Amino acid sequence: MSSTETTKEEDQKQHVLESVVIRFTGDSGDGMQLTGTQFTSTSALLGNDIATLPDFPAEIRAPAGSLPGVSGFQLHFSSSDIYTPGDRPDVLVAMNPAALKTNVADLKPNGILIVNTDSFQQRDLDKAGYASNPLEDQSLAGYQLIKVDMTRLTRKSVEGLGLDTKSADRCKNMFALGMLYWLYTRPMDSTIEQIRTKFAKKPEILEANLRSLQAGYTYCEATEVFAESYVVPPATVAPGRYRNISGNTALAIGLVAGAKQAELQLFLGSYPITPASDILHELSYLKAHGVITFQAEDEIAAIGAAIGASYAGAMGMCTTSGPGMALKTEAMGLATMVELPLVIVDIQRGGPSTGLPTKTEQADLLQAMFGRNSEAPIPVIAAATPGDCFHMAYEAVRIATRHMTPVILLSDGYLANGSEPWLLPKVEDLPKFPIRHHTDPVGFRPYNRNPETLARPWAVPGTPGLEHRIGGLEKADGSGNVSYDPLNHEHMVRTRARKVELVANDIPDQEVMGDPSGKVLVVGWGSTYGAIQGAVRHAREDGHSVSHAHIRYLNPFPKNLEDVLKRFDKILVPELNMGHLAFLLKAKYLLPVVPLDKVQGRPFTEGEIRTAIDALL
Repeated sequence: MSSTETTKEEDQKQHVLESVVIRFTGDSGDGMQLTGTQFTSTSALLGNDIATLPDFPAEIRAPAGSLPGVSGFQLHFSSSDIYTPGDRPDVLVAMNPAALKTNVADLKPNGILIVNTDSFQQRDLDKAGYASNPLEDQSLAGYQLIKVDMTRLTRKSVEGLGLDTKSADRCKNMFALGMLYWLYTRPMDSTIEQIRTKFAKKPEILEANLRSLQAGYTYCEATEVFAESYVVPPATVAPGRYRNISGNTALAIGLVAGAKQAELQLFLGSYPITPASDILHELSYLKAHGVITFQAEDEIAAIGAAIGASYAGAMGMCTTSGPGMALKTEAMGLATMVELPLVIVDIQRGGPSTGLPTKTEQADLLQAMFGRNSEAPIPVIAAATPGDCFHMAYEAVRIATRHMTPVILLSDGYLANGSEPWLLPKVEDLPKFPIRHHTDPVGFRPYNRNPETLARPWAVPGTPGLEHRIGGLEKADGSGNVSYDPLNHEHMVRTRARKVELVANDIPDQEVMGDPSGKVLVVGWGSTYGAIQGAVRHAREDGHSVSHAHIRYLNPFPKNLEDVLKRFDKILVPELNMGHLAFLLKAKYLLPVVPLDKVQGRPFTEGEIRTAIDALL
């Protein structure tokens, strides 16, 4: 945090900061996600640029106070453009010893550490594996330690409301939020309004949360526990209407927008799975927009229903994560064989098997590329930021319908749960691509080809004169009749592959952020965008010849990608896997790329990528 001093009323000194990173941590029942979300919303309303990183425990009901049960929410708010939730927090709020132990190593030296002392009893220390009390043994001497009896003060603030102890203690997250609102000069109006709305039918809970929020704010005023407070001015952004949006919400809206512009009904067949379930939740609220959501009994039924919806003329889609993708592979081959539009959304997470269900990873790329039996190529695209999830979902619908093919859209847990300010697009600016189902029986054959895209006609069952058969057995080209002819099979395999290759004519050229040629090109895909962009920006500010290319179209690659890569001396490819994109680039272009791999369930930091850039330079 860099700062300058200003003076406000009553000669109270405040520091003006460019940016701040805060991390709230506690038990999964301590409301850290809600606390972080409220602080984020308030900062967005004040005009700050924001980026967030929620961190959920992998176990549904981990024992209270245990290390596996720690939940966290990190947010970065700034008066300038930012690309990540921050490498290390300036402020850490730890509601218990387990939260402290799992997070304190990330706190910046001399960072502000706020702890709830009431949760540091011996039994709490034992659960977290502390041999001595860190609040007393000088192990935290490198930080600005702020010890607050949050539980006791919260209980006192809600006295007289008739709440039981458990209900009263649930309000302590609002106490912590009030403290941070005072520290960073944030108004409480929007949070108060949301509390009133959320608990309108529970007046005693409503009043308890309002009291706790005010108590935390007043505590800082009355005790002067902080020597000073801070201000982060609004960021300068392009004019327009913005909202704070998560990747999953943006993706859901993008799918609806795409279906609307295609003039198709949207059908979602889905089986709940972390971290994709929120898309099902979001779309289930949009029945008024013609959206049909179907929660299937398993992953195979979900994609089967989606294929059936596309066969009937709707825009079929399904959402899943890596384990669900594995179960859907046979049906994805069926969609490839019958050549129907279908969008398969994969919100990647740590694996294999159940793996790290609440942590992020990018290790499904090769599965998306090749994870089907025989030759079954499918276009693969990937979103780069939470807001970009809207645009790539929209693009997935466009490609699927124009080219009559299933499309895989890759996101991941970091994008799905993270959020950023998003400039709402104007509906009139969204390109339309209305779909007209084939209705003319003259000369109709189900596998006739569009000469430009090789797409076959989309004929809805029951249309007079357009009776036809589709299924998983190999088709005779044109007629669609079952065929075991060897030469026809090879012809159809190559035709389906060529159809996917022709998608390259329908996507934009690869852009380069920075100089079009130079010493180092950092190539990324998916959620590595923010960390790469931040690291490259700082390297360029230091005078280095470094540029950034982020690939959103992974199969097929943009037509100019090889030319872009060859204009740089060295190519660095950071990925949250063991080198999937690096493998593909080496195989296709025979270029010596340098992989930078990370598989920890956590996103890259700018510092990690900057270190790799400096090593290459």
